[in-house]
Amino acid sequence: MQWREMTEEREEKLLSSRACLSRKSRGRIVPEEACPVRTCFQRDRDRIIHAKSFRRLKHKTQVFIIPEGDHIRTRLTHTLEVAQISRTVARALSLNEDLTEAIALGHDLGHTPFGHAGEDVLNRIHPGGFKHNEQSLRVVDLLEGRQGLNLTWEVRDGILNHTGPNLPATLEGQIVRICDRIAYINHDIDDALRAGILTPEQLPRDCLAVLGQTHRERINNMIMDLIIHNQDSEQIALSPAFQKAADKLRDFMFARVYIGSEAKREEHKAMHVVEFLYKYFASRFDLLPDEYRHRIDIMGVDRVVCDYIAGMTDRYAISMFSDLFIPRAFSNIVLEAGK
Repeated sequence: MQWREMTEEREEKLLSSRACLSRKSRGRIVPEEACPVRTCFQRDRDRIIHAKSFRRLKHKTQVFIIPEGDHIRTRLTHTLEVAQISRTVARALSLNEDLTEAIALGHDLGHTPFGHAGEDVLNRIHPGGFKHNEQSLRVVDLLEGRQGLNLTWEVRDGILNHTGPNLPATLEGQIVRICDRIAYINHDIDDALRAGILTPEQLPRDCLAVLGQTHRERINNMIMDLIIHNQDSEQIALSPAFQKAADKLRDFMFARVYIGSEAKREEHKAMHVVEFLYKYFASRFDLLPDEYRHRIDIMGVDRVVCDYIAGMTDRYAISMFSDLFIPRAFSNIVLEAGK
């Protein structure tokens, strides 16, 4: 018996009847020979971790554009926090932890430079709009490597539906969808407090009374609520009281941090960078890297340029903008003035 088969047998013996078993996956777009050691979901997790798009997340904005502090979250640290929280919940509910982890690690691969600011620009100027969850699926299906990562149906479904109107088909995907919100609400509060944008006294008291007074308490209490509230349910959700408090806390963060706060003071400049780069390469697509330019006949100029811009890190987009639009003499003047 192969190692993978032993793992699959353990899943069938130990996991809940509600779990998505590796052996019962709906498979891949292109069938492959099974790995002798890893289940299909473990293989998906590993493919995502080794992907270039995953490594680029370390230089993509979560909330703070080009954060100056060493402890401010990036898109990569956010992804790792989502994966950790999601795995804890999946393990406690006897669901498939490997599937949950793969979805969590891949859910934000399609995020643009400068976070949701970049997403808003591409959604406005790209024909057909732009949504980062759809782009994440596009990355794993088409853009990463030569022909995409060829992930399983369940992981692809979880990535696509981690946000938006439709729920993931698996309970593991639904866990990631909720834990994504648990992670970003709480770590964005932590970052905003660290940066001096918020003070503890400004946080809504009624929300903290339900969710917890500290970052640690809120994370723990929301995880425990998910575990206790979903022992036998066919759909993963927070309890009504926790959901109401979490929604109100999220609304507070939009009003005080996500829109118009000090954290966003440079956002309009970042949005100009994304728009200028998009329009420039749409008119000068002959300057695109070979791997993108060769797709134009199949996908069209706008689609290829959008993929190129969306895949950029913050610092790469800034460097590209500087090279294209700022005379080098101007840069020298700035450097001299700073001495």
